[in-house]
Amino acid sequence: MPKAKASKRPLKAPPPSSRRSPCPVSCALDVFGDRWTLLVIRDLMLGRSRFKDFVSSPEGIPTNILSERLERLLASGIVRQIPTSDSGKRMAYELTDKGEALRPTLKSLRDWGLNWEPGTKAVLQQS
Repeated sequence: MPKAKASKRPLKAPPPSSRRSPCPVSCALDVFGDRWTLLVIRDLMLGRSRFKDFVSSPEGIPTNILSERLERLLASGIVRQIPTSDSGKRMAYELTDKGEALRPTLKSLRDWGLNWEPGTKAVLQQS
């Protein structure tokens, strides 16, 4: 399967003054409504925290796109960087309270996929 090409325009969420509309769905999609961002959030919810962990996910996110998505999630306050346990030089990522608030949304997407997309299986625990 061919890898996705990175967009040449920045993918950071626009500041409130430059949003397309005040619609909350539109604003949420500006932050995480692309092919990769919710998968990074899913991986964080599954306990992955390092760049290399995200790269090794089965979907095969290209590293340049991953860097952009992590930047956007940091800028949006959905994730924060923390030092890794084995070295103060390397950084890991964790969800903020704002990011954790997406857990029910991901569970709903998981449940929809399980109900409507044949052959899917879940890694996120049922709850």
